[in-house]
Amino acid sequence: MTEATQNKVEHAAVGRVVSDKGDKTITVLIERREKHPLYGKYIRRSTKIHAHDADNTAKSGDLVRVVSCRPISKQKTWRLVEVVESAVVV
Repeated sequence: MTEATQNKVEHAAVGRVVSDKGDKTITVLIERREKHPLYGKYIRRSTKIHAHDADNTAKSGDLVRVVSCRPISKQKTWRLVEVVESAVVV
């Protein structure tokens, strides 16, 4: 094992798929709660990221786990690991 692979840190996140319109691309909304520095109230903050979905398995509304990776395109620096929970089809 080389030093480059030993120091590699994978950042993982769990979020909800808000769009699956692109080919092999999903848009994931990651929500987190932050405490306000002065008032102490918890605030919901969110981040939208683009993730690589090679098999087009994730659909809109699914809960997915993504992990950071090398840049695949200008905006895609995350890839899909697994679909944690499928969306309810109505």
